Order: sequence, then structure tokens, then C-alpha cells
Amino acid sequence: MRRPKIEIDANSGFCAGVIRAINTAEELLSTENEDCKLFSLGAIVHNESELSRLEAMGLVTIDKDDLEHISRASANSVAGIEKGQKLLIRAHGEPPSTYTEAEALGFDLIDCTCPVVLKLQKDIRKSYDQNLKNGSGQIVIFGKIGHAEVLGLIGQTDGSAIVVEDMDSLEKLIEEGQIKAKTHTDIFSQTTKSPLEYEKICQRLREHIGRRLDVHNTVCKQVASRHKKLSKFALKHDVIVFVSGKSSSNGKILCDLCKKVNIRTYHISTLEEIKAEWFRPDDKIGVCGATSTPKWLLEDVAAQISEFCRNE
Repeated sequence: MRRPKIEIDANSGFCAGVIRAINTAEELLSTENEDCKLFSLGAIVHNESELSRLEAMGLVTIDKDDLEHISRASANSVAGIEKGQKLLIRAHGEPPSTYTEAEALGFDLIDCTCPVVLKLQKDIRKSYDQNLKNGSGQIVIFGKIGHAEVLGLIGQTDGSAIVVEDMDSLEKLIEEGQIKAKTHTDIFSQTTKSPLEYEKICQRLREHIGRRLDVHNTVCKQVASRHKKLSKFALKHDVIVFVSGKSSSNGKILCDLCKKVNIRTYHISTLEEIKAEWFRPDDKIGVCGATSTPKWLLEDVAAQISEFCRNE
């Protein structure tokens, strides 16, 4: 009996920024003594399996509410979080207010903001200082409302940037007058967004604003190249198993891209979600994932699929 051919996408897996943050965490966790913890402000990566692995090594994830709780308390230790401990800033970055608050609480900050995100933050801050502080312009960010990276970007404008999630939200903002015509406008994109969708958003803004629109090419080049390569990968396979955390914004974008070119695309986050009935004996099966999906998990998924097919 013929068995399906399984291929792991060579371009899938952690992006450089996530690799840097995780390597830093692993190094600190392997050298710290038992009495010294490493905290991460927010999930270091949007992948449940990788988070579980790092938590088993000793990484403790906290959130902004925890910082506020510590700030209100007079004790040096609150719910196991001690002032003066190491606090990792993940690749997504943070607004300036977070650094001020964390440093005031005595945390030893380990800044793992992705260099691409860091440059984007600086560029937005520069545009804000030059054009927006005096009320002569507006800044638009194409991104997911509430996403950690986007919150960090908004923070560079003291909360004044306008966030556009998609074409529908853009049309609504134009209709309501929140994005003004004939006004100098700088538009930036969250680094992990679709470059094609960003271009459509920019084109609509050109129609609305005209020559006073400055478009900044801020989609990460590594992410942008994955879009083209992933489309080709999905097209050349009969079945695509896309692996990413359910909360991964980049994962949703890339999985949707696969589904547009290959109707037999299945989105999973754990091995337990794989179903044997997805596969046929003559299938060419592709396994791929988001920038937050570890290579080891892609390999485990491929092995699980192979086991299913062997037992058929």
C-alpha cells in the first residue's frame, strides 16, 4: 500500500526575534539559582506547547495586573513575585510606561524586544514628535487591536495613534471622520501583518488623503517572505496541517493564507487534534506553522501523522 508523503516546511518555525527571546530565557533559567526566578511580562510566545516547556524550566508568566497589584502593595513580595527579580520584556515590545512602572518597582529588566519592532517603535516616536505633538498630523497603525506589539506602538504616541484592523474598520473610521482627509498622515504596520493586505489599506488611504500620506514599509521582511513561500508550499501539497497557538495573530493570518489556496488545510495547536481521516494513501502532506511555532512541534506533528498513516 502506498503511504502519504510528509514534508515539513523549511521556512516555518520561530522568527529571529522569538528565537532571541527564548534563547535568552533558556540561558537565564539554566544559570540562575533556585531562589532566583525569571518572570516574563506576558506570554513569551503565543504557543501553548512551547510555553509549557519553558514553564517546566522555571519561567513564570505575569501580566500588567500583577504589576499594578505589586505597585499598590507595601510588601516586598506579592503572590510569589518579589521586587528586584528579573523581568523579561518579550519580543513584542512594550510601551514606555511599562518600563517606567517596572523599574520603579525595582525589577531587573531583560529587554528582548525584537530589533525590527524596536526600530518600528523609534520610527513611530520620531513621526509623533515631528508631526503630531503640535496637532498637524495623524498616525495610523495597521494591526490587531489589543495585540501586545500594537499596544507598544500606540504607547510611542502617548495613546493618540489610530488603529486599523481591516478594510471594514478603515471605512468606518473614514466615515466617522476619525481619519481626516487632507491631513498629513503616517501609516505603519504591525510587523507580522499580511503585506498584501497592508498594501490594500494604504491604497485606500491614498484615495482618501492623497499626497499627504507617508507610507512606512514596516512589515518584517522575514515575515513578508514567508507569505510568498507558504502559498507555494500549500499549493504543492494535497493536505496542509498548519500548527500554531490559538492566540497567535500571525498564525491566523498564515493559516488563512493556506486555506485560500488549499481547501484541505487543518489548523491545530496540539498533537491530540490530528485526525487520521484527514489523510488519503496518495496524499502529499505539508506540515507548516507560524513565527511562534517551534520546530520541535512541527517535527512531532509530522511523526504523529506518519504513525497514523502507518496504522491505516
